[in-house]
Amino acid sequence: MSNHVLDIERIAVLTSGGDAPGMNPAIRAVVRTALAHDLEVYGVESGYEGLIHGAFTRLEARDVGGIMQRGGTMLLSARSKAFRTEQGQRDAIHQLNKHGIDALVVIGGDGSLRGAHALAQQGVKVVGIPASIDNDIWGTNMAIGVDTALNTIMDAVDKLRDTASSHQRAFLIETMGRECGYLAVMAGIIGGAETVLIPEVETSMEEIAQSVEDAYRRGKTHAIIIVAEGAKIKIHDLARYLDEADVGFRTRITILGHIQRGGRPTAFDRLLASRMGVRAVEAAVGGHFDVMVGLRGREMTLVPLEEVVSRQRRANMEYYTMARMLAR
Repeated sequence: MSNHVLDIERIAVLTSGGDAPGMNPAIRAVVRTALAHDLEVYGVESGYEGLIHGAFTRLEARDVGGIMQRGGTMLLSARSKAFRTEQGQRDAIHQLNKHGIDALVVIGGDGSLRGAHALAQQGVKVVGIPASIDNDIWGTNMAIGVDTALNTIMDAVDKLRDTASSHQRAFLIETMGRECGYLAVMAGIIGGAETVLIPEVETSMEEIAQSVEDAYRRGKTHAIIIVAEGAKIKIHDLARYLDEADVGFRTRITILGHIQRGGRPTAFDRLLASRMGVRAVEAAVGGHFDVMVGLRGREMTLVPLEEVVSRQRRANMEYYTMARMLAR
């Protein structure tokens, strides 16, 4: 099947930053597509930290068998302070050259893709794959892991609503999303929340208290408030304020935390990861580097990494408006 534009013989793949469900299917797709193109494939353990220390392992088709349904990443992941330095990047490039790696596929979020672009600017042939449950990466409609995380949040909200209704409580539920409120907005819509707090929108405690009290006056047996972790109002401060304001419901707090990162990838994430992994290798074989594979509409596209790292994706305000309208 070999039809290389460039003389590529060895390709490496790493996962970096926060893990996301679907990273394993992406690794599997990269390995098996590379093998189909008669390439040698190496996995780098523990992200850029492993790259600096030369933690390379040869991968064959059977090495990635049975990982499709597993959350997390078989290659492990890490955040590397050393890689942010000039010396760290020099060491990483040295290891790539030492092991004869012709191209590198980086699977990860915004910081990981910034690292990939930094390597590309120094001559490394790099292709990026977006994996971030926050869905905050510019240039793709969806990143790997988002759909699974949303399903995890939805399941939690459904269960919490049961107990909220039984005890007539207002449940404050914190989702991930330091700078992008995508998860919180979508959770607000699919979870029927009364209020959603996101980093992109300023909201006063008085407004929130009024919406919760209105829900109580309309005869609702509970209230659900979704709070992105990066929202200006912190969840414990809000709970204290609502209890003191006497809005009709007593509050309870649930912080979902890292449970959102784990779990078996959904069918959507498995397919998205597989498509992105295949396209990443095809891009490398075709001589396209310093790019990220992105989903636009139904199609896989290649987006320059310079564009990806210079812009930031925010929550869609149309969805935010929808969440507020449907909460009536």
